[in-house]
Amino acid sequence: MPRAVWNEVVLAESNRCIEIEGNQYFPPDSINREYFRESDHHTWCPWKGEASYYHIVVGDKENSNAAWYYPNPKEAAKEIKNYTAFWRGVQVEK
Repeated sequence: MPRAVWNEVVLAESNRCIEIEGNQYFPPDSINREYFRESDHHTWCPWKGEASYYHIVVGDKENSNAAWYYPNPKEAAKEIKNYTAFWRGVQVEK
């Protein structure tokens, strides 16, 4: 079962992930929200739309913009609406 780990803490775990472009997107109900803080950062994907980001906070350590999601994806990516993916040192184990 895929899981995302950072700083020895499981951030998300699910057997209902969707893999796109080599990234595991975790369903909204599978993330441990206590470690997530909204970010003002956004990026744009031509076929998925605008991505929003989370900072990951574990104890006194913060990993800025280490997770992203699409709150209003384009039609082609509607299946990952509000699903979360990770980078910046977050280990995603399959």
